Amino acid sequence: MSSPAASSCATARIDSQTRRQQGDRVVVKTGEAVISAGKVALATNAFPSPLRRLRWSVVPVFDYVLATEPLTNAQLEKTRWDPAIGVADSGNQFHYYRQTADNRILWGGYDAIYHYGRSIREEHYDRTETFETLARHFFETFPQLAGTKFTHRWSGIIDTSTRFCAFFGRVHRGRTAFAVGFTGLGVGASRFAADVMLDLLDGQLTERTELAMVRTKPLPFPPEPIAWLGIQVTQWAMRRHDATGRRNLWLRVLDRLGLGFDS
Repeated sequence: MSSPAASSCATARIDSQTRRQQGDRVVVKTGEAVISAGKVALATNAFPSPLRRLRWSVVPVFDYVLATEPLTNAQLEKTRWDPAIGVADSGNQFHYYRQTADNRILWGGYDAIYHYGRSIREEHYDRTETFETLARHFFETFPQLAGTKFTHRWSGIIDTSTRFCAFFGRVHRGRTAFAVGFTGLGVGASRFAADVMLDLLDGQLTERTELAMVRTKPLPFPPEPIAWLGIQVTQWAMRRHDATGRRNLWLRVLDRLGLGFDS
């Protein structure tokens, strides 16, 4: 696994930003430019939002991925896997994987990492122990591919909300709409979220804006060190559930509060 970690999100961070109203305009100031617009669709993903009300609503979690060397047809036949099918297992901390056009297997997920204080730093992208965990799980899943090498590894940041699902809203008298908290499920949902934000900016009541997931907000994360401790306990409880099939008291309390995937 010699390839360095990389993130498509790494260049998207806005170093410093403020937002204010100026008459009927919204003024956005970034480290690169000042932009004035009649309406703004705000999609900051895992990076700190210029809206203070969102600062406690999401936390950044790092997700990691491996890719194997190109496999031979004989190796792929041993997996008995239709290459047209992408897979995600049903664990709380799940793996996702698929075959690529050049006969590699992309393998990621499971070990989502939250760093204390909502930290986003360059060194978090290349986490050796997580890549080693992913490699071990790969060979447990595909023992017939023992000896296969991994030629690529990378990571990126996910914006996680307490209900593990995107949420929406608008501010500045309806001139700014936002969508955050996708929790790694944004590839398909981002198009839906864009439509929701356009509806909100137009002030329209639509099927989308009437959905409970659009009208309601998740509970915010607490400040540190409670946030870090809560996330560690939750991940421990999810691993235990995956191993034993029993959902302990902590997870049942989260379910009752509408927190997590079962919300």
